[in-house]
Amino acid sequence: MPLISLSLMRKKNLFFSPALVCFLMAALRPAGAQLLPSTTANPAKAAADALNRETPSGTVLGFLEAAQSGNYSIAAQYLQLSPARRQSEGDTLAQQLKLVMDRALAGSLKNVSTEPEGRPEEGVPPGRQRLGTMSAGDVEVDLTLVRISDPSVGKIWLISSETLAKVPELYDQVEAHQVESKLPKWLVKHQLAGMALWQWIALLLLIPIAAAAGWLLILAFQIPLRWWAARHGHAEIAHIRSVSGPAWLLAGTLIHRILAAYLGMPLLQRHYYTQITAVAVIVGASWIFWRIVRWFLQRVRSQALAHGRSGTGSLMLLGERMVKAFIFVMTLFFIFGVLGFNLTTALAGVGIGTLAVGFGAQQTIANLFGGVSVLGDEVIRVGDVCKFGDRTGVVEDIGLRSTRVRTEERTLLAIPNGTVATINVENLSRRDKILLKTILALHTDTPQEGLRSILAQIRTVLKGEAKIEAASARVRLVELTSSAINIELACYVMTTDFDEFATVREDVLMRIMNLVEDSGASLASSQKLYIVPDHSSNPTAAQSTMQERQSSSPASSVKSPSNGGKNS
Repeated sequence: MPLISLSLMRKKNLFFSPALVCFLMAALRPAGAQLLPSTTANPAKAAADALNRETPSGTVLGFLEAAQSGNYSIAAQYLQLSPARRQSEGDTLAQQLKLVMDRALAGSLKNVSTEPEGRPEEGVPPGRQRLGTMSAGDVEVDLTLVRISDPSVGKIWLISSETLAKVPELYDQVEAHQVESKLPKWLVKHQLAGMALWQWIALLLLIPIAAAAGWLLILAFQIPLRWWAARHGHAEIAHIRSVSGPAWLLAGTLIHRILAAYLGMPLLQRHYYTQITAVAVIVGASWIFWRIVRWFLQRVRSQALAHGRSGTGSLMLLGERMVKAFIFVMTLFFIFGVLGFNLTTALAGVGIGTLAVGFGAQQTIANLFGGVSVLGDEVIRVGDVCKFGDRTGVVEDIGLRSTRVRTEERTLLAIPNGTVATINVENLSRRDKILLKTILALHTDTPQEGLRSILAQIRTVLKGEAKIEAASARVRLVELTSSAINIELACYVMTTDFDEFATVREDVLMRIMNLVEDSGASLASSQKLYIVPDHSSNPTAAQSTMQERQSSSPASSVKSPSNGGKNS
């Protein structure tokens, strides 16, 4: 058997779970109800009844475990009998009922209630639970439990007297397994963990048979699918190999369960076997579902990146991680439910914990959803030059908590995503053209004809520049002040590269300065305050000061209210 287990593990544990069935059933059987949760939440009540009969599940499992261990006097305590009849017939009746339940009751115990009040059933009065039908030959009876009040321990569940009345008749009709008559007696007589040796051997032999059948089933499905994909050019079908492993686990486990149903395992062992194989089925199905979801999300992400939508690609990566966590949590809940745990309390605890985390991490959650919003809207992308409020820089990374920006001063600015989602963000890299806008201040003594000539020549310069959009170019006299004549120049430079824009702007401004000088006009001087000392006693010094003022050159008067959105 160790060699078989080792070879199975080398095959990526694809049918490892069925092998565990046999070992876990034998190892955990003495623990009894340890595979199931405690059926009561109140420790005081659990101590009130040492036989754990407060719930239907506790009564059925307690009876089966006591009868399996051969302690029929304890097993009789789970039967609705009078004290006198329990004393005289209890052991015999418990032994007969155990055999009848093992061979005449179909199904398992997965639907037995773990609640003290039981599970409401249609057509069944309160205080009663119907667990199934036992049939042998022409005799048939429902296996029912009844809730009674015991003077010493309070309300408990017992196997009803109506069911017990039919047990002797059912016992006489129950037939032994036909295969047992053809097997050596030692295989039938000797038992391990309450089940005959021949059943254990058959259960083990079914593992490689189920694995081989599952592999053939997967292969029979893959061959025509690959042929169809190759013929129709669907290369993505090749990814179906990624689900072959979990599909093999799922198919092998289901086939093993179908074949094991013919072994006629005792009810308690059948219950544990059903739980273990159900866990394997849940793991296999969740594994397949995750592989399919991951393949789909990766395909969407690849297509988004191919079309330049890096934000969608990042969002898909985040979504993949969240879906993976969700599938893992749901798988755990399904497994706990199969094992019989009461999930009501667990779900309530998760809800309370979620509220506590929500209140304690409001800003973190806000940043998380802000990051999702930023990535989903694709307003900004990594490498874009953006303006966040009064700060401008290059976006270097968009994380789950913050967006990191390299500023013009080469510092690294981290902005929480919750803030990014609420403030005004100006993306300078998304411009299709750059605005050139400036104010040209001419001296107030510029004649009208000279001013008209300058305006016309500037318009000609703008129209003659290939990189300037002529249709939107505007040159207008906008203001007359006591110190200057202001001309507004506005146009769009047809480029998204700031270096190219700066070159065009420099060339245009230099040509405008040349034509202003050639026209005989001058730029308005900046205002200066001259403090002239009293030279009345020294006329030569006064004359020298006047000459210095007259020889002072005018200052430049080209004002640029907009630099075209210079970036770092």
